[in-house]
Amino acid sequence: MATFQYSFQKIVDLKSSEKMQAEWLLSSALSSLAAEEQSLQQLLIAKQEWEERLHSAAQNAIPLSELQTIGQYLDHLDSCIANKQKDVQQAERHVSQQRDRLADRMKDEKVWLKAKDHALSRFRQALQLKEQNELDELATVRFMVPTP
Repeated sequence: MATFQYSFQKIVDLKSSEKMQAEWLLSSALSSLAAEEQSLQQLLIAKQEWEERLHSAAQNAIPLSELQTIGQYLDHLDSCIANKQKDVQQAERHVSQQRDRLADRMKDEKVWLKAKDHALSRFRQALQLKEQNELDELATVRFMVPTP
């Protein structure tokens, strides 16, 4: 019995490999986004803590230079937060691009797998037709040969 060998199997394998690579890239982009969001969260917590320190320092009698230093540090934290928010937005865009890329790779793979399935079904039909013709020929030969 003949075995099915798809002539474009290497392309199917390549498309599967590309899809797997796109999944890894999306996973990497998601972990990068999570790291950026966590870093932003830490900056926001630090800012809140320093704002509380500034508020308590303003209520207590401390030198003006310390208040100015805390205020300057809060300004620095604000600029860090703004930069980190830009980084988070860039990471979100990267995740979106990787999702789109994965969707394209999945479509490509699906198209090639569907083509392979169609080729397999055509192969099976041809094989069944060949077997049926052989059986018909055997039946014809038996019918032609007289029984003793």
